[in-house]
Amino acid sequence: MAKPDTIVLVHGFWVTPRSWEHWKARYENLGYRVLTPAYPGYEVEVEALNADPTPITQVTIPQIISHIEALIKELPSQPIIMGHSAGGAFTQILLDHGFGAAGVALNSAPTEGVRVLPLSQAKATLPAFNSLSNRHKAIAFDHEQWHYAFTNTFSEAESRTLYQRYHIPASGSILWGSVLANFQPGHQDAWVDYHNDNRAPLLFVAGENDNLMPPSIQRSNAKHYKSRTVTEVVEYPGRAHLMPAQEGWEEIADYALEWAVDHAR
Repeated sequence: MAKPDTIVLVHGFWVTPRSWEHWKARYENLGYRVLTPAYPGYEVEVEALNADPTPITQVTIPQIISHIEALIKELPSQPIIMGHSAGGAFTQILLDHGFGAAGVALNSAPTEGVRVLPLSQAKATLPAFNSLSNRHKAIAFDHEQWHYAFTNTFSEAESRTLYQRYHIPASGSILWGSVLANFQPGHQDAWVDYHNDNRAPLLFVAGENDNLMPPSIQRSNAKHYKSRTVTEVVEYPGRAHLMPAQEGWEEIADYALEWAVDHAR
């Protein structure tokens, strides 16, 4: 079987495809075609989304998934799909829908039914959930909030630089909807079939010191899968949520690719 020649990198919330810049360059230098799709409406630069976050308040999870699925359908063969944070949850949904030769979810947001809520996550997401009115807003972090949620193991100077380069607001509607999904009847936007034996292999990559999506969430999410398809978890010590940009990211990028290629269906 031919090995995948394309990698799709799915960004998370509070950032754009720019957050994958290091991984994209590294994988392209290895000869891969690398796609970093933006969510619908996010095709502009970070600075533009901060100036006018209207697209952030309008986007939905089904729109995001449909957009990426349409992109993958145009490819001659199934790619490796890697997602960070919310992009990790979207990676799981894409795999469940039959897309991808293998998937890697880094510091992944949970899919529906994963009800673990570590204290650090509650603190990190408080700016989104401290008011019901936030359900209809784009929720931005100030630098102190960003540092706690994304870059708590980074130096102050590096954290501020990355905040300026990567940070955008996140959709309050999607954040609230993801939480309420566990208390509503029927399948919601972040639902996957945990018994799907046809799903491609999936690797969860957890950062030991991630405050936003701690390792306990990754382990719980992985344990929900009851299918016969490969599902594994690896944890990296000393890593924060913004793992794709943290010093030593090359080790994780190389392992994620090696695992995906070895397990690709």
